[in-house]
Amino acid sequence: MHISDAGLALIRQFEGLRLLAYKCAAGVWTIGYGSTAGVKPGQSITAERAEELLREDVARFEAAVSRLVTVPLSQGQFDALVSFAFNLGAKALEKSTLLRLLNAGDYSGAAAQFDRWVYASGKKLSGLVKRRAAERALFEGKSPCA
Repeated sequence: MHISDAGLALIRQFEGLRLLAYKCAAGVWTIGYGSTAGVKPGQSITAERAEELLREDVARFEAAVSRLVTVPLSQGQFDALVSFAFNLGAKALEKSTLLRLLNAGDYSGAAAQFDRWVYASGKKLSGLVKRRAAERALFEGKSPCA
């Protein structure tokens, strides 16, 4: 399964495009649409390179979601989980109650777990509240209003 255009749009919207390296809320050097691999202070990229990095990053998280989830998923559920993993990392998804509930077939219980992942460095962030609400809506088959 691959992320849809709607899933990519959600990631782009919440990550935003930054062509100069910056430290994210968690203190990690980041560039483009949230890429972190090998990013150095002072680094800059083009919009085209940011899109390439996004596609490369998304492919890794598509693979992780496909590997970790053992139950059938709708396109919206897959997209929401890829966005979640993109933002938090595959390890966070792997160790989450969200994944445990999902793989047990408790889709509604899994959906409710999105609301718990709204902190960075111990602080509740409004941007994460909005992102998780959009991911949950997508997971539940609703329009992800952000």
